[in-house]
Amino acid sequence: MRPCLSRVSRIAAALVATIAAATPLARPASAQQRDSLTLLRPAAVWDAIDDAPHAGWVVLVRGERIAYAGPAAGAPASRGATTIDLPGTTLLPGLIEGHSHLLLHPYNEAAWNDQVLREPLALRVARATNHARNTLLAGWTVVRDLGTEGAGYADVGLKQAIDQGIIPGPRMLVATRAIVATGSYAPKRADFSFEPPQGAEEANGPEDVIRVTRSQIAHGADWVKVYADYRWGPRGETMPTFSEAELRAMVETARSSGRPVVAHSSTAEGMRRAIMAGVETIEHGDAGTAEVFALMKAKGVALCPTLAAGDATSQYAGWKKGVDPEPRGIAAKRASFRLALDAGVTICDGSDVGVFTHGENARELELL
Repeated sequence: MRPCLSRVSRIAAALVATIAAATPLARPASAQQRDSLTLLRPAAVWDAIDDAPHAGWVVLVRGERIAYAGPAAGAPASRGATTIDLPGTTLLPGLIEGHSHLLLHPYNEAAWNDQVLREPLALRVARATNHARNTLLAGWTVVRDLGTEGAGYADVGLKQAIDQGIIPGPRMLVATRAIVATGSYAPKRADFSFEPPQGAEEANGPEDVIRVTRSQIAHGADWVKVYADYRWGPRGETMPTFSEAELRAMVETARSSGRPVVAHSSTAEGMRRAIMAGVETIEHGDAGTAEVFALMKAKGVALCPTLAAGDATSQYAGWKKGVDPEPRGIAAKRASFRLALDAGVTICDGSDVGVFTHGENARELELL
């Protein structure tokens, strides 16, 4: 049996905290540091291949790379290695968060609109440094951060600070501002007597989409994120935004620079357009159909279902989990996720953390 997922982040947090206490804050490695050896001796190692953790295993780290993981008796000679004993702990590979927003904090603390419109950028960045630290201490060593939600290119600076050893945090793949069709995103202009700043960068038509894509790449985007649909229908319902031609122009531009495109999409048509345009992953997929999931499988497009985000927002709205009946949205999301599994779609562990507390990323794994 696999380790209980509710324990994963606690185990990983204890391990990371132990190692952090024994080693200095990361800095650009010298040649000596790159060749340094560290021998980790936990109670057990779970390698994510076999179901059960392995007792009696050790892990040998050379610089920042794992040189060996296996039975202690088979470990290569490690003379001069720093040995760290980790009694009572289970060591597991660093986890990857496929959908985070380090520049956001839980919506039951402050609504998304208030974070975008009211919170100073410096405050949001200061919070994000704590979010990054808490994520790492929970055992997530890589995050794909999919949009700063009105905080410009602050994710690039956050990534640089982590890479340079200024602050602790996971390795970051960033999407910077993300791209939306003009008028489709938020804060909604109709709700204000002034021109509100937007949570993502607007674009119109293939030529403008190409320009914005190149601009975000120039500012440091590792991935390009597009909102293929959003809540901009006549009654606020979710409708597709960009045409397939616009999406294709974006994907071709990003791909020519060696970067993939990720699409926020929850409607079947928005998903279909994004898939046909060549995106790598679909985020959410709430109203996906058997047909569109079959297309995803055929095209090799992965799904990040972000189950934990819907679970959290439903509870913020008053749902008493385990007491009240499941809200309609939760039941519908569960049904669409089952369709994706039945179609054989590759599933990404991406939680949309930021909607809920950073460091509680394991909530997605529990729901998966």
